[in-house]
Amino acid sequence: MLDKTHRSNRDYTSLTAGVILSLLCILAAWFAVTEHLMTGWGLIVFVGGFGSLQMLLQVFLFLHLGIEQHPRWNMMMFFFMVIVLLIVISGSMWIMYNLDYHMMPMDGGH
Repeated sequence: MLDKTHRSNRDYTSLTAGVILSLLCILAAWFAVTEHLMTGWGLIVFVGGFGSLQMLLQVFLFLHLGIEQHPRWNMMMFFFMVIVLLIVISGSMWIMYNLDYHMMPMDGGH
């Protein structure tokens, strides 16, 4: 009985820390954008970095990836999902870039 209660308290602590840290990531990115602290690539890298950090926080603190009974299989499935997601996103970006390049007039009108 004590083990179940201890595990439940650990889960609530993990969830609370995840919510607080995720909110801090969101607020940092929002503040940088709304206050115009950076522009261009610096802003893109800053917001992307906080987005990536928030994703990792949610994976480990909300999904508890790595502390379950079979972490190796779950980690392999997670990385497979990340690879598929990267393929879909990069393929979509490549297609959109090619469509933009081939469909837009070069001199403003024909």
